[in-house]
Amino acid sequence: MTEHPTACLVLTDGSVFYGHGFGAEGQTTAELCFNTAMTGYQEIMTDPSYAGQVVTFTFPHIGNVGVNPDDDENATPVAEGMVVKWMPTEPSNWRTTQTLSSWLQTRNRIAIGGIDTRRLTRSVRQLGAPHVALAHRQDGQFDIETMVAAARAFPGLEGLDLAKDVTCTQSYRWDEMRWAWPEGYQKQTNAKHKVVAVDYGAKRNILRCLASAGCDVMVLPATATAEDILTHNPDGVFLSNGPGDPAATGEYAVPMIKQLLNETNLPIFGICLGHQMLALALGARTIKMNHGHHGANHPVKDIRTGKVEITSMNHGFAVDAASLPTGVVETHRSLFDGSNCGISLASDARQVFSVQHHPEASPGPQDSFYLFENFAVAMAES
Repeated sequence: MTEHPTACLVLTDGSVFYGHGFGAEGQTTAELCFNTAMTGYQEIMTDPSYAGQVVTFTFPHIGNVGVNPDDDENATPVAEGMVVKWMPTEPSNWRTTQTLSSWLQTRNRIAIGGIDTRRLTRSVRQLGAPHVALAHRQDGQFDIETMVAAARAFPGLEGLDLAKDVTCTQSYRWDEMRWAWPEGYQKQTNAKHKVVAVDYGAKRNILRCLASAGCDVMVLPATATAEDILTHNPDGVFLSNGPGDPAATGEYAVPMIKQLLNETNLPIFGICLGHQMLALALGARTIKMNHGHHGANHPVKDIRTGKVEITSMNHGFAVDAASLPTGVVETHRSLFDGSNCGISLASDARQVFSVQHHPEASPGPQDSFYLFENFAVAMAES
């Protein structure tokens, strides 16, 4: 891949990885992470939690099933770019409507193939998630010094509120349920609970899972106030996933959550960034991880039951379990590194809980769907 490269990836330490570009031409800067999932590249690229990141895929067969509109987690790709070992082949799948390369090109996202992703992943694990510049030019002309400077100028994700960039601009109702054979996506027509979902970068399948659990879902922007939420007279409040530094998003999200905690008895359920927002509102703190958790094979233990769930994860920040205040208990823990993956209020009188992993992504495949069912039960009993 060093003969007439058409793309290159440059790290802040001056390391250069040459390869062949596909998707859009151009240049972007971002934080680099790696994802170990064997499937779901389209869902990963459209997951709003990947804003500000270029994703390295450790699995080599990327693009082999093409893309289709049903698998988007967001209307457009949100990850800045992708790095793969092998160039995508022609897709072979009955659901394909477009090749990965053309899909990326029409959505202005850059990709590079022919990279030693194993070497790159080892570097990220050892040194932490680096800032990078990724460029694709068909003429193969790259100004490496300028790219290194661009990578070094990238501000990083710490202190960065990205939820405002990916949230919805106005409220909307969601009633589509999970995909089921052979009907596909069906509408929820017999909802039992009214839920307000605060959108910090919500994935569509999370909203589908809420609908499948019997919820009539109203989605509000990330900046929604407690008054905005209570106007809808909900039975429960859901806090979604999202990108960026939780402490930065917490500047406006935490006061809202605190008000709900202090002035209502509503059940509250959070996932990913929503988990971190809830933890901050309850008095804990969050920390930046070395390289984060990104993949679909992460074992998480439910401390209360001893059950181990295979989960999907995507986060570069974590709740510091040592900072959990009195009255807040750790419910889930990563079996990879012992980091916190879930919390709840210690009192059974109030159903307030959250998890770091993504129960809607179904890598188990149904290991964690009980969390949505527990939320529905909490609303029925409140």
